[in-house]
Amino acid sequence: MSTGTLRVEVFIAREALPLPGALVEIYDAGEWQGENPPIARLMTDESGRTEPVTLYAPDPALSQHPQEQTVPYSVYDIVVRMCGYQPQFILGIQIFAGVESIQQVEMVPAQACQTEVGVSRIPVHDLMGPPQPSLAEYSNGRITSRVIIPQYVTVHLGQPDDAAAPQVTVSFRNYIKNVASSELYPTWPENALRANIYRQISLVLNRILTGWYRSRGYSFDITNSAFSDQAFVHHRNTFSNIDRIVDEIFDIYPQKSNFEKCLYKKDNDSCQIICLDLERWETVALANRGDTPLGILQHFCKERLSLVQAAQISGVPEAYPGTPLRFGSLGSSVRVVQRQLRRISKNYPAILKLTADGQFGSATESAVQTFQRIFNLTVDGIVGKATWYQISYIYTAVTQLAELSSEKSMFEPAAEDYPGHPLRNGATGESVEQLQVWLRIIGRFYESVPLIAAADGSFTTATENAVKAFQNAFSLMADGIVGPETWRQLQLACRNLKEGIDAGSGSPPVYPGEALRVGSRGDTVRIMQNSLNAIGRIYTGIPVLLADGIYGTATDNAVRTFQRLFGMDADGVIRRTTWNRIVSVSDSL
Repeated sequence: MSTGTLRVEVFIAREALPLPGALVEIYDAGEWQGENPPIARLMTDESGRTEPVTLYAPDPALSQHPQEQTVPYSVYDIVVRMCGYQPQFILGIQIFAGVESIQQVEMVPAQACQTEVGVSRIPVHDLMGPPQPSLAEYSNGRITSRVIIPQYVTVHLGQPDDAAAPQVTVSFRNYIKNVASSELYPTWPENALRANIYRQISLVLNRILTGWYRSRGYSFDITNSAFSDQAFVHHRNTFSNIDRIVDEIFDIYPQKSNFEKCLYKKDNDSCQIICLDLERWETVALANRGDTPLGILQHFCKERLSLVQAAQISGVPEAYPGTPLRFGSLGSSVRVVQRQLRRISKNYPAILKLTADGQFGSATESAVQTFQRIFNLTVDGIVGKATWYQISYIYTAVTQLAELSSEKSMFEPAAEDYPGHPLRNGATGESVEQLQVWLRIIGRFYESVPLIAAADGSFTTATENAVKAFQNAFSLMADGIVGPETWRQLQLACRNLKEGIDAGSGSPPVYPGEALRVGSRGDTVRIMQNSLNAIGRIYTGIPVLLADGIYGTATDNAVRTFQRLFGMDADGVIRRTTWNRIVSVSDSL
């Protein structure tokens, strides 16, 4: 029987804060609402990750031929719960044989006005749907400046003129990983995957750098429609081998050898062009006969092509030095890595705290390996391009969140009174600045709210778009005008975000150092009684306790029931292992 694996990663604020102790339950497809128990019940570790779970998957041969009509992957559902956060249900996760699937779950702090759960349904894979058409339109514009890889991509989740469709803003690399996982089977030959990913990079760069949509008055960079652009499935799982390829080549694009810029254009005229209407299944046949990624691209384009590295990557504080850093390396680039890893370790404590001395020794190697393990990179302790830019991305995420916390009244929203009149496009002043501070904070936690560059006190179109997105997310009238109710909801949202950060990064109760059993008394017993009562609201077999700090027969029975439910030795004694498990489950529920 063939199998694949699934790993779940849970975090908030665009990977800036992992959520340890989140409860993850995995179900056969469609069973999450039934009475059947989950296949697996897992807790996230201090880096917000679960252990990989082995799951059934169909024969990998089913994904190698276009004539094959049998679905080449199995489907599972997951439920993720964490105290203080909206539960998330991800349905339709795709598992391929021999491939590790990565399901990232960005939790949203629970709002007082929200009672529903977050439900995301992953549709059938794009290759199982109708044939993908050639793009109907291609850009006519020229890219007149250097090609810069953007930090983020704003995706419209619908056809271009569907004004009701939501939008999400995701990192450029995560966008490419999502598209590649949506359009390609991870079991394909690597050269076929690489050739198709180059095509996907070329298209989105074209859309962004030529202003294909924004120049027409739209507030997004690209759509998620394969008929208009390319497939993007919000909240879908990706595949570890595809992720690693993207991390390696995300800043490389194909171009005509006699032109300096990248464009995705079908017409063969004097403009810098590239024709990349790849037939995806044909790329598999070409790769199987031994063609290189560039050779595969060349097969579909009559012009001579080359692969070019972008001039710059937006949002990266330091560019990759050009050569890998490893044990024994010295100098300023090593110091950059050490400094960034040291800052990241505040949010990801599994990473060893380093001294930025510019010497790549065993401690730095160990910290790099831990980072690579957390973020699904090749664990070799070497800082190549993929590891360098992933460190830069996470460093930027954690520092931007820290910088926001120092902005005006970030977590004191109740102190700011409504200005007494609506704020709209064209307004200026301190109230607009306060509004923008809140929107910048909220944009870090809600992908549907676009990120505002700065709180400058000027109510621009970018601010108006962010206000509309916030109003949509919080079930308000999306008119882009900040009246009393929108102002109040912004205040409440920021207050809850503080509570969410506290819940995600606070320290759990620490084991007292000695076992608790019948006859024990004190605050540590009371902590366990309260935690067991919280768990008992979900696991009703655990009896309700009087939290009096006295370890009597009732507490002993509750502990034994808990231990049996979670596969532990049911002796009724709270030693370190039972203590930690009770705390983790209680926090999750």
